[in-house]
Amino acid sequence: MPVRSVAVMTDIRFGFFPLTVDDVDAALAFYRDAIGLTVLNDVSGNGWRWLSMGTPDQPGVALVLSAPGAGRSPEDADALHRLVAKGSGPGPLVFSTGDLDATFERIRATGAEVLQEPMDQPWGPRDCAFRDPAGNHIRINGVG
Repeated sequence: MPVRSVAVMTDIRFGFFPLTVDDVDAALAFYRDAIGLTVLNDVSGNGWRWLSMGTPDQPGVALVLSAPGAGRSPEDADALHRLVAKGSGPGPLVFSTGDLDATFERIRATGAEVLQEPMDQPWGPRDCAFRDPAGNHIRINGVG
């Protein structure tokens, strides 16, 4: 079915992007030290923890990391933990940078698992790919 375009005035923006990880501390180190995000919030209580991370250039937009048990029933947490352990998270999570080669080398130097070195893609961007400590697929597009 064709997609119909309708002009609509809206005031909607991207806000939070939730990502489930099996080890919040390992994910924190990856997204802070390898990717370069800043911790905006680190909240915990009753055995759960989530953190929001972002960049100064995009205020109001945050990646929210949480373990499978954060705010879920034990059954749902167990099922989600099994999916995360398989690397079956959403994906890929796509970032962009003005210097793809330098970003790639900086991230690779942290020991992150490389899925693809920088290369031109037939759909347009030059990009590279990594896997975070929980197995989530991360792509980085070069822009500019």
